[in-house]
Amino acid sequence: MVTLSRATEDYLKAIYHLAHRGEPVTTGQLASELGVSAPSVSAMVKRLEDGRMLVRPDSRSLELTASGERAALRVVRRHRLLETFLARMLDVPWDEVHAEAELLEHALSDRLEERIDAALGHPTHDPHGDPIPPRDGPHEEGWGESLDAAPTGDCFHVDRVSDRDSAALRYLGELGIYPGVVIVVEEQAPFGGPRWVRVGEQRHALGPALTRLVHGHAAPD
Repeated sequence: MVTLSRATEDYLKAIYHLAHRGEPVTTGQLASELGVSAPSVSAMVKRLEDGRMLVRPDSRSLELTASGERAALRVVRRHRLLETFLARMLDVPWDEVHAEAELLEHALSDRLEERIDAALGHPTHDPHGDPIPPRDGPHEEGWGESLDAAPTGDCFHVDRVSDRDSAALRYLGELGIYPGVVIVVEEQAPFGGPRWVRVGEQRHALGPALTRLVHGHAAPD
C-alpha cells in the first residue's frame, strides 16, 4: 500500500466530505474547507490528478477516482475509530474528539487500527453518528434529512450530528441532542425565526445554524 503524505490525506478526506455532504467540490470550496490558499489547492489538485486519484468532470468540479475514494475512506475510517476510542475509553467529550483525531489519524498504523477496532467491538458508528467505513467492502455515507427540513408536528429520530463546529456540538449536547434521541418538532417561528423542539420534558428554540447540523429520519409518534 502506498504511503500518502499528511497533506494528501487531508485533501482526499476534505474532497470526500464535500462530495458526500452534497456541497460543490471546487478549488474555491476546497480552499475554504481546509483553510488554505487557492495556489496551494491548485498545486495539490495537480498532484492528485497526476496520481490518478482525482479527475475534473468539467472546468470547475473535482471528483475522486475509485483509488482516490478508497484512500479517502481509509483516512475517514481511522478518524472515526479514533473518535470512538477517545470518547469511550478516555471519556474525551464529544465536542473535542474531532480535533484530537485530526492530530492522530495520520500516525495510526494498520495494525494499531485493527487492534482499536477489535477492542471497541467493531463499532459501526462514531460518537456523532457518522458511519465508520469497513476495512473492506461497500460503505454508505448517507446523511438523511436535516432537522431544518423536518415537518412541524413530526417526531424526529436523530441519526447524526455534524462535528464541524465544536461550540455548536457542545451546546447541542447540553440540550440532550445526540444520535439515538427522538425530538418532537413543535413549532416554526415565522420570518426565519427559530424552530421550537421538545427533547424529553424540555422545550428549546433552535436557529437554522443548529438545526442544519442535526440529521435523522421521521420516527413513529
